[in-house]
Amino acid sequence: MTDNLPVRLLVVDDHNLFRRGLIALLSSDARLSVVAEAGDAGDAIKLAQRHQPDVILLDNHLPGVHGVEALPQLYAAAPQSRIVMLTVSEDAQDLAQALSRGAAGYLLKTIEGDELVEAIVRVRAGESVVSPDMTSKLVSAFQQAVTGPVDAVDTSEEPAEEAPVVTPLGASKLSPREREILREIALGASNKAIARTLNIAETTVKIHVQHIFRKLNLSSRVQAAVYAVTDPDQV
Repeated sequence: MTDNLPVRLLVVDDHNLFRRGLIALLSSDARLSVVAEAGDAGDAIKLAQRHQPDVILLDNHLPGVHGVEALPQLYAAAPQSRIVMLTVSEDAQDLAQALSRGAAGYLLKTIEGDELVEAIVRVRAGESVVSPDMTSKLVSAFQQAVTGPVDAVDTSEEPAEEAPVVTPLGASKLSPREREILREIALGASNKAIARTLNIAETTVKIHVQHIFRKLNLSSRVQAAVYAVTDPDQV
């Protein structure tokens, strides 16, 4: 794929007015080219197979099959495409489900037009993009998974049992140091911050992060954070 070629887009949204306005906005930027549009998951899968777009912008609340549910079929139809959810849903579970099923991004429809264009270009370049508000919710979910609700009080008369140790998913695959680093990644820490917290070299952190991604079959820090908070029974 040549970076100076326009990003070929498939836009999927069931609201015609919004979809047409979005296409007009995206088409005004020379870096983007909308090759197809769809109003439901069924048409999106057919068009993805036909056009093999670079990026698919996918609404979640589609008639029939929701966008998140269609992710596996879309990737089967267009394996090289990267899919970005563009939705009104601010639900952290929707975010986690989308990213765990392979979405390369999760953006809210309140995003500014120029920011959306930049996000699409970054996704084609191999990055993952998530709206800042949703990233903070992901971090909060991880913190709660590790520590429990801050206002939780044990009112039972029975002696308190020892609290179970909460470890991220795939703990059996990771070394103790890798689990520590995964926990820091999920809290939003940079490699430099992790190195300072754990008193190790930043280059060592980078190597551990690469090992974590390889062992867990992940490609981004966002996916690592999602992996850390997902229920192990659902994996």
